[in-house]
Amino acid sequence: MLARSPTRPPHATAANPGNRVEAADVAAGLRLARAKDHPAVRALARASEVGSWQSLLALSVGTLAWGAIARDRRLAEAGRHMLQAGILASVVKTSLKRTVHRTRPNVLMDEGFYARGWPGTGVGPWQSFPSGHSALSAAVACATARAYPEMKGPAYGAAAGVIVAQVVRGAHFPGDVLAGTLIGVAAEAAVNRLAPTLRTVALQREGLGPHARPGRTGT
Repeated sequence: MLARSPTRPPHATAANPGNRVEAADVAAGLRLARAKDHPAVRALARASEVGSWQSLLALSVGTLAWGAIARDRRLAEAGRHMLQAGILASVVKTSLKRTVHRTRPNVLMDEGFYARGWPGTGVGPWQSFPSGHSALSAAVACATARAYPEMKGPAYGAAAGVIVAQVVRGAHFPGDVLAGTLIGVAAEAAVNRLAPTLRTVALQREGLGPHARPGRTGT
């Protein structure tokens, strides 16, 4: 069950959706979360915690460590990529949550209060935008699919399950999970684009890169 805020943050004042897009997003979120208290939905919500930052951090670090121990370079690189993409996605979503506040659907449904605006509150029930579970799940799924194309279906399927669960459990509006998903996809793409450059810099520091000074070797 999602947490409820005992006190409203002082700058979280009641507001109506500011435009048709926001109004449609709120209406869709409330409609899709009507069964949020059903035992099956609560079970789905618990299962969706595989998309939490703690779970995905453990998965990424574990994959990296397993690859290193087994001397499986592909697996180790996959773990490294998952970790880097997840961290970048987490930084972006956390920055946005600290910049803006938005009531979660369950707060609106249970307390009849909706607010959104500036700045962020730092209080969970008022941090609906963007969805962190969606951002991290998308980032790690994309990283997994890039390293292991044969795992694309299961990776994307698992991420989609986590993302959908956030809406039906009343944790996020559809717009929140869409924004989170885009953050995750963009974070993975950015890490993939920067990774070769970072590896080259690291090799040059060790004297192993193509532009290393003659006579210098790595240890």
